[in-house]
Amino acid sequence: MTKETLGRPNTSNKTVLKWVDEIVKLCKPDQVYWCDGSKAERKALLAEAVEKGVLIKLNPKKLPGCYYHRSNPNDVARVEQATFICTENQDEAGPTNNWMAPKDMYAKLRGLAAGSMRGRTLYVVPYLMGPPGSPLTKVGIELTDSIYVVLSMGVMTRMGTLAFEQLGEGDGFNRGLHCMLDVHPDRRYIAHFPQDNTVISVGSNYGGNVLLGKKCLALRIGSYLGRQEGWLAEHMLILGVEAPNGEKTYLAAAFPSACGKTNLAMMIPPPAFKGWKIWTIGDDIAWMKPGPDGRLYAINPEAGYFGVVPGTNSKSNPNAMQLISHDTIYTNVALTPDLDVWWEGKDGPAPKECLDWRGNKWTPESKEKAAHPNSRFTAPMANNPMLAPEANDPHGVPISAIIFGGRRSDTIPLVFQSFNWVHGVYLGATMGSEMTAAAVGGAGQVRRDPMAMLPFCGYNMGDYFRHWINMRKHIKYPPRIFHVNWFRKNAQGHFLWPGFGENMRVIKWIVDRCHGRADADETPIGWVPNPKSFDLNGLPGFTVEQFEQLQAINEEEWRREVLMQDELFMKLHSRLPKELIFQRELLLART
Repeated sequence: MTKETLGRPNTSNKTVLKWVDEIVKLCKPDQVYWCDGSKAERKALLAEAVEKGVLIKLNPKKLPGCYYHRSNPNDVARVEQATFICTENQDEAGPTNNWMAPKDMYAKLRGLAAGSMRGRTLYVVPYLMGPPGSPLTKVGIELTDSIYVVLSMGVMTRMGTLAFEQLGEGDGFNRGLHCMLDVHPDRRYIAHFPQDNTVISVGSNYGGNVLLGKKCLALRIGSYLGRQEGWLAEHMLILGVEAPNGEKTYLAAAFPSACGKTNLAMMIPPPAFKGWKIWTIGDDIAWMKPGPDGRLYAINPEAGYFGVVPGTNSKSNPNAMQLISHDTIYTNVALTPDLDVWWEGKDGPAPKECLDWRGNKWTPESKEKAAHPNSRFTAPMANNPMLAPEANDPHGVPISAIIFGGRRSDTIPLVFQSFNWVHGVYLGATMGSEMTAAAVGGAGQVRRDPMAMLPFCGYNMGDYFRHWINMRKHIKYPPRIFHVNWFRKNAQGHFLWPGFGENMRVIKWIVDRCHGRADADETPIGWVPNPKSFDLNGLPGFTVEQFEQLQAINEEEWRREVLMQDELFMKLHSRLPKELIFQRELLLART
């Protein structure tokens, strides 16, 4: 873009103007562009990104409005080892976060950012996390030298002048600075300053590290603000379950990665559940606050989906296939000669030849994967054919149930319900998932990931558990809490549960429990469905005996499970709420 076409400041907010001026003096960009979020602006930025080789326009007949992006091969995922929580006191960050004193980190980052935008454009990206006018919505401003970030933030957030309208003349906005530098791992830092409501990311151009509204503001800073202000910022999907009679029930669910979160958020009920519908409110993040009627209300602060592509197909997630069929940015998938995209697990045969995610020639005989295992799609939520009408409701939706889950081949039943709120917090605090063979530690080792928030909590995890327990005092009608496990296996190593759309049967039992319509049996670990209260109709070849095997509780396995939970509790012992220790002792006494 030429200087003549650069946007002009679309705010008179003195705090914003002063801060932008400070960053301009530090980074020394050639040009400053103020984004307004308009369709005309997006069209111009897309054209510029194609011209500069940042994006490739895909086949308009096959993928209208879609673009392809390759990141640097050294920059393809979140970098937990380079992610810091910078609080004055190290104990505030806690033992599960990397910490550096704010003064030291600011000095390091200012040194890296100084003069880093020479020859580049600095884009001012104002955005909202949450629907306009919502009491939970937060304003953020990201200053970046990446046109890919600008275009992605335009999808993932409500970006543009409307953010400045909500901010007015106030100073309550998240300050975000992103400098690509030379995208070298040795100069890669994602630093959060919760007490300053500031995020600085340098040395990366991968979405999870540089779309600062996402994990950075929505979870790490958000969780800190939530504790200060009396709400919860959680790594959770939100869905609406509509019964044939029109009754709607809203659920939130937390799963670690590779446990089917997006698939559940966009699930299509099986034929046996004619008339039932699943509506997506959010697939990744929930902000939840007690409402005036005593219930817990949730919003999805995002406006798009940043999802993992491999394994996505018309069986695993037909709604996702529909939503990424147009107006989507694909990152690090394979590129076919006719400018279509491909990935492992996509419908149909593999292409005879294509370019892999690095840009190298690939054939089915190649040893390497064509698409990176963490390749992504960035698509607006408006593309989702089952987007809930309430997704833009500033008041949010009332949550009837919270679901925790992980990938476990043994021990954990398909579904069970906590006895009460504190017991439910214990289930979330101790949830874990088996690592894949690619992860450090090897296949089968259980990694604890409390509430799926271990990489995303912006303060001490022990204090985070305390905040969850304390929230009960402010919720007159708390959601019921459940735990699910789609991945239990038999002795032969085969999955006991078909999963995918059949998970609707679990969701129906949960909904019926919330409305007092389904029985449950008391066990040492919680309330479980009996075969009479769980709908197995229309599930061919699935017997009551198989269901009982799926739900079996082995006391020896559970005693081992409780001992395994000690590792995280020991790490957090100085701030661990005593209620969780009591829950552990009660579980041991019951088993």
